[in-house]
Amino acid sequence: MQNLIFNQKLYDTAQHVVDGCMGDAAPACEAACPMHTNVKQYVKQAAQGEYQAALDTIRNKLFLPQTLGRICAHPCEAACRRNSEFGQPISVAGVKRFVAEQVDKKENWDLTVGQPTGKRVVIVGAGPAGAQAAIELRRQGHAVTLLEKLNVYGGMMRVGIPEYRLPRDVIDFEFSYLEMLGVEVRFGVEVGKDIRFAELREQYDAVILAHGAHIGSIIPLPGHQSQGVFSAVEYLKEISETHAFPKAGQRVMVIGGGDVAMDCARSSWRIGADEVHQCSLESMENLPASQIEIEESLEEDVSFNAGWGPKEILSQDGKVTGIVLQKVASILDAEGNFAPTYTEETRTIDVDTVIFATGQVVADITDGELEQGRGGRYIVDNETLATSAPGVYVAGDASGANIVIQAMALGRKAALSIERQFANKALTDDRDFTQEYSYTSRLDVPLPEGSTDQPRLHGKLRDAQERKRDFKQVDFGFTAEQIKQESNRCFQCECKLCMKECIMMNDFGDCPKTLFSDFTENKTMDPLLAYSCNACDQCTIACPKDYPMKEIFLGARADFVNANGGKSPMPGHKAIYMHQKLGFSKLFTMAKKSVGR
Repeated sequence: MQNLIFNQKLYDTAQHVVDGCMGDAAPACEAACPMHTNVKQYVKQAAQGEYQAALDTIRNKLFLPQTLGRICAHPCEAACRRNSEFGQPISVAGVKRFVAEQVDKKENWDLTVGQPTGKRVVIVGAGPAGAQAAIELRRQGHAVTLLEKLNVYGGMMRVGIPEYRLPRDVIDFEFSYLEMLGVEVRFGVEVGKDIRFAELREQYDAVILAHGAHIGSIIPLPGHQSQGVFSAVEYLKEISETHAFPKAGQRVMVIGGGDVAMDCARSSWRIGADEVHQCSLESMENLPASQIEIEESLEEDVSFNAGWGPKEILSQDGKVTGIVLQKVASILDAEGNFAPTYTEETRTIDVDTVIFATGQVVADITDGELEQGRGGRYIVDNETLATSAPGVYVAGDASGANIVIQAMALGRKAALSIERQFANKALTDDRDFTQEYSYTSRLDVPLPEGSTDQPRLHGKLRDAQERKRDFKQVDFGFTAEQIKQESNRCFQCECKLCMKECIMMNDFGDCPKTLFSDFTENKTMDPLLAYSCNACDQCTIACPKDYPMKEIFLGARADFVNANGGKSPMPGHKAIYMHQKLGFSKLFTMAKKSVGR
């Protein structure tokens, strides 16, 4: 390296490249994933049949590959370039599930933990948020105790997601990692009943509340207090535990359009319903449920009333006999606020059971010590998840997560805050908060040349009429051949087009940003970097932003020469200099006098 003062224009040009280069930008799928799993990498590894390598890539961030492979709402797929361009994203969740089913074994799990720190943390809730926080903290050497009101792992994920979607042995297998890692897990302990929140604060150095939203909400419609009206939380919990719900009748109406509503509707068949209906303010085209859940519900003969809102629950002798629906005119007002309006058109459906899948509420287990907001969610600092009580943090549903992968990310975020607490640092110290949750990638590159629409593959499903009457797994997943085909649909999104055009630049870094960062920060450059460029300009031609890499390299050469007394700084160029010197000397130059006419 050589220290010298380059001209300011050169610094400015290089800084422009460093600031805007997309070579290190994450693909949209990775950025959209709250845990920032390296989707591109493990999909590529799966396509090549490298299943263990793919699983290692997944488990670098996620301890629930089989679970998430079945039930993740996969924001990565929504962000997938194949989705935005062709409406058919890569089946990322399906790939994840397949490789985990093939090679995931307990004996290969990483059980590395740090040296004991003497710090003790208690986490309330053994769902995905609490589990992720426990893993992060235990790996750092802290003593972690997990308290769970239920007698099983999984939290709301276990009692809210039906078994035909998520087999219970899968949950138990993957959550067993906690105890293998040395996390103390105590089931059947209810904070507020078996132990008070104040006692937790006294006994532990830090507390994380991750107990989920276990209280169902029921909209106070006329007739909502009739016998036969239930919340989705109560309904799914009992069905999860017993495969039955004796208080339900034979004709069921589920109110709601999300995945929970689909779970309620599909579970109704499995406990013996004769008719299953759905209604929601959203139209079929705008239902919030995932498309696969909608499609499978339709296959199982759920009768949809999308675009119809509940007006009144009818009853006789205090028991539900029907429901009146009213056609929705609009859901939002001109300012975009929730303010549904209706037409005069109504329809009445005879039912004896009404399930409200319209939201859940977080119970207060702090005896009023912490402030709660909408839906009972605790008021926290959005960046650190710290509460008004020192040393107390909130994660998962209790702090605003809506899906499992978000809950996990918030569990990790709470753990990162506790690490700083234990180090006596500010909770915001040395953190890139974009890397702690979903964000929008700045990667914006053209599609690979020759890209075409290719259909998304689907795993084999059991016959709808058979599966709707039991709780056995519905989706058999992919075959090895399907995994290869599906994974090869991935565009492997990245912006390193210039690196594909230039052999030289690959010798010094993986993209222009890494090539020029040291130059802009330390004002130094390896002369070999500047002198390796052959000034062909192919890098700039390939660059989506037309960055002038050649100008930087040639400009640096000029500055090197100016700072070196007019000579090249390259040792090997001394021979060239001597050749030029001698070539133009009298010793090697012959002159012939001109002959006059």
